[in-house]
Amino acid sequence: MLFYPIPLQVIDDLVDKTKEKEKLCNHSLLPYVLPLEKDERVWLIPELPPHERLNLEADKLQSYNEILQLLSKITNLPSPQNILEITQQNLKPYFPEHSYAAFLINGDIKTYLEGRRLLGDELPISTLEIHEHVSYGFIRYELGMRKQRSSYECKRCGNTKVHLFGTFDCYRCKGKCVYCRSCIMMGRVTACSPLLTWKSEIIPQEMTKFPFGKKGELAWDGTLSYFQQKASNKLCNAIDQFIEGTNTHSFFLVWAVCGSGKTEMLFRGIELGLQHGLRVLIATPRTDVVLELEPRFKQAFPKTKIHAFYGGAEDRFAQGELIISTTHQLLRFYKSFDLVIIDEVDAFPYTADKKLRYAVSEARRDRGFTVFVSATPDEKMKRDTKTGQILCAKVARRYHRHPLPVPKLRWVGQWKKLIEKNRLPRELLKWIDGHMREKRQVFLFVPTVQVMQEVEKVLQKEITPVKVAAVHSADNERREKVMAFRKGDIRLLVTTTILERGVTVKGVQVGVLGAEDRIFTESALVQIAGRVGRSPEEPTGDVIFFHFGKTEEMIKAVKHIKNMNVLGEKELNEEKEGLEDVWHHEKEGE
Repeated sequence: MLFYPIPLQVIDDLVDKTKEKEKLCNHSLLPYVLPLEKDERVWLIPELPPHERLNLEADKLQSYNEILQLLSKITNLPSPQNILEITQQNLKPYFPEHSYAAFLINGDIKTYLEGRRLLGDELPISTLEIHEHVSYGFIRYELGMRKQRSSYECKRCGNTKVHLFGTFDCYRCKGKCVYCRSCIMMGRVTACSPLLTWKSEIIPQEMTKFPFGKKGELAWDGTLSYFQQKASNKLCNAIDQFIEGTNTHSFFLVWAVCGSGKTEMLFRGIELGLQHGLRVLIATPRTDVVLELEPRFKQAFPKTKIHAFYGGAEDRFAQGELIISTTHQLLRFYKSFDLVIIDEVDAFPYTADKKLRYAVSEARRDRGFTVFVSATPDEKMKRDTKTGQILCAKVARRYHRHPLPVPKLRWVGQWKKLIEKNRLPRELLKWIDGHMREKRQVFLFVPTVQVMQEVEKVLQKEITPVKVAAVHSADNERREKVMAFRKGDIRLLVTTTILERGVTVKGVQVGVLGAEDRIFTESALVQIAGRVGRSPEEPTGDVIFFHFGKTEEMIKAVKHIKNMNVLGEKELNEEKEGLEDVWHHEKEGE
C-alpha cells in the first residue's frame, strides 16, 4: 500500500460544483466532506493493488482512474524512489466526520481492529474494503515510521535506535525501504507501511460499553488473610476513586512477598472494574505465567469473556472483557484498556526492553489506571512509593503466616572445571541425592543453557532411577516438561532463570549452581528462593546458593528476605491486636 501526500487544493477537480458550499466529493472512493478553508491539511490515499482494481465496479473504476490521473499531474508527487521523503514530513491524515449510520460496517474488521494498532498485512481483509471503512471514518491510517533527525521512530514499538533499523528492497515503494528490527517478530513495520486503528469514538458511548452486569461477578469463594484483605481493600478504594473520577494517583503498587497470594488480592479490584464496564488487562513478561493465570481467572470469573495472548496462542484477533497477555503481544494493542495490571513488573525482559514498557503505555487508554505487582520492585519504584508518587500496599507475610525460607550460602569450589570433566561438586550431588531419597522434588537453577545441558547429562548418570529433565526459554517441550514437573512425573528439573517466578510446586526444594554469576541478581535470587515453602502443608524447605565466591547480590537477597520476615512479624502482631480490638468491642456490645 503506497501513500501520497496531497494538498487539499489539488482535489478541486473532484468536487461536485453543484454543491460548492458543502464541497462534497462525488466519487465513491473518496466520499469525503472537504473543509471550506484552503488549508495545508494532508490526505493519505492508498494505491490499490492491481488485482483489486479488477474487482472494482465500473463507476468506481472510473473514479479510481480519475484519481490516478489527477495524482500524475501533481508536481510535488514523489516518485517511488523518493517515497521515504514522505516520512520526513509532519503528515497528519484528514479523517472525515461521517455518521456511523450511513455505512454498514464489516463486523469482522471491527473485531480485528478495535483497541488495536495493526499492519494492513495482518488483516485478512481486502485493501478496497479497508479503504471504504477509512472513507466513512471508521478506520484511521497512521504512518508506521517517522523520520526523526538522524534516525527514525517506529510508531508501533517506539524504537529510535539507529542500529535497530535496516533497509531492504521493498516491493511496495520499489526502492530501498527502512524497516524496524526491534519489533519485526510481530510483522515488519516499514517507512511506506501504514498502521491501522479503529476510530471507535465516532460510535455513541452506549454502544462501546459491555453490558456486564453479572458478567464481571467473582465466583471465587476463598477467604483472604488479614494482611491480604488490607491490601485488597486499599486497591479497591483506589480503583473506586478512579471510576468516580476523584483519584489523585494513576499508579498503584502491590508489593507482596512470593507466595503471599497476590493473584487473590487482585480479584475484588478486578471485579469492581469489570462491573463498572472497564476494559481490564493483566500483563506479564512471560508465557509461563500467562498459561498459569488463564485457568485461574476463568475459574474465578466464569461469566466473563477472558482471552489469553502469547506467542503461538489461537485467535490473535479475539476480543475479551478481561485480557491476559504477555507484554510482547501488547505491541498490537492501542488505547484499549482502562485498568492495566502488570504482574511481575520487575521481571526480565520487561525491565530490560524499552519497547515492552512502551507497548504497555500505548495499550492503556489516556485516562487509565495502572497496578504494578511485584515481590521485588526496583529502587526507583521503592522511592516513588516513599515520596507518594505511587500508592502502595505492602504484604510481607505469606497467606499461611509462615516466614520465608532464608537461603543458605554454600561454597563448592571451581564447579565449571568439574563440569568440563563431566562431574559435579560432591556437595551438590549429596544434597540432591538426600532429597531424592526423601521423595521430594528439586528445582536446580543454573546460569546458562550450555551449563544446563552439561549438568543434565551428569545428573542423568549420577542420580538414578529418578527422572531428570532440563528446560529453557527456547525449549519446544517447555510447557509439557513444566506440567510433568507439577504432576510429580519429573522429580528433578534443571532450569535457567526462565522459571524463577510464576511456577508453584508443592514441597519443592531449590538449589542454585553458580549463584555468583551476574545473571543472578538480588531480584532473581529472591524470586528463586520464593519457590520454596509456598504450601501451608509444607511451609518450609531448602534454598541453597552453591557458589564459587559470595557476591553482593547474594548477600542483598538474603538480607531482603530476612527484612521481610521481620516486617512480617510486625504484621502478625498488628493482626493480633486488630482481632483483639474486635473481640473487646464485641464483648462490650454484649
